[in-house]
Amino acid sequence: MVMSMLFLFSCGGKKIKMSEAITERDSLPIMQTVGVTSLVSDSGITRYRIEAEEWIIYDKQKPPYWAFEKGVYMEKFDSLFNIDASVKADTAYYYNEQKLWKLMGHVHIQNLKGEQFDTELLYWNQTAEKIYSEKSIRIEQTDKIIVGQGFTSNQQMTAYTINNIEGIFYVNDSIN
Repeated sequence: MVMSMLFLFSCGGKKIKMSEAITERDSLPIMQTVGVTSLVSDSGITRYRIEAEEWIIYDKQKPPYWAFEKGVYMEKFDSLFNIDASVKADTAYYYNEQKLWKLMGHVHIQNLKGEQFDTELLYWNQTAEKIYSEKSIRIEQTDKIIVGQGFTSNQQMTAYTINNIEGIFYVNDSIN
């Protein structure tokens, strides 16, 4: 009897504070994956290869999006599986309803012709098949480097317009 009385009194007293239960899932990801390599298809044809250290999908956010906050590397394929372009960025977000990529940080693109593009912010609208930025852009071609503010391009980064060209620097590979 004494033992049962001690047991009853020893359980009372301190209450542990607990946080509120999460009732809405809008701030929680549906998927979080580490060390990802994924092939993405459209209409049954492989169009992209994505590599990322971490891939998080928020399907209940308004608008829903994919987050690649630890960097991303992508390759876009043509119909014969040749690489149209490769893209590398420190951070990327993909808004799947709009089919819009937002790439930030050190963004580096290389097109099929070997031209290299560097900027700090880039948008890729897959519906409009357009890539654009208002930030500083540096384009390295085989014979020159073009620097400007803002640009618009097709998805293959082969037909582009630079909004405000700040300089064209010609490169001479031969040393006399």
